[in-house]
Amino acid sequence: MREGDPMGDPKRPRKKYDTPPHPWQRERLEREAEIVRKYGLKSKRELWRFETMLRRIRRNARRLLALHTEQAEKEKEQLLKRLERLGLLKEESTLDDVLSLTVEDLLERRLQTMVYRKGLSKSIKQARQFIVHGHIGIGDRRVTCPSYLVKREEEELISYYPLSPIAKLGHPERAEGV
Repeated sequence: MREGDPMGDPKRPRKKYDTPPHPWQRERLEREAEIVRKYGLKSKRELWRFETMLRRIRRNARRLLALHTEQAEKEKEQLLKRLERLGLLKEESTLDDVLSLTVEDLLERRLQTMVYRKGLSKSIKQARQFIVHGHIGIGDRRVTCPSYLVKREEEELISYYPLSPIAKLGHPERAEGV
């Protein structure tokens, strides 16, 4: 293999998102800007990453709907279990429910959104700041990635990181009543 060859080069990670097919479409740009504002995303790249993730999940579900083999049944169960663990689907869901998922469903499962919805921060932007600065933990584990997808069993464990100064009750940046 030549030096600098993109195949297996550890310095060049694979892109995790697909860009929109056309750069200037007013409706798409306005919709994206609204979602970025609502969920406090750093850039549209974060939104595109979640759209790509959803696109892949739905593509997989459509493929599994068309197949009727034993292997397809196993993969179908695995996909449904995974989405159930992430809290995107209810227990008795089908592949049709997977196809009805939206990017907002995925964005609601982000740690940043969950911290804001639980009332641990005053705004969605402050939730992002708390996470990046290491003030938020899941159980006893510090999590510093705002786009971390929270699993269903981790929802109740989200709180201030115990060693953070914000964990003290009288801290001025703490949200009221928490």
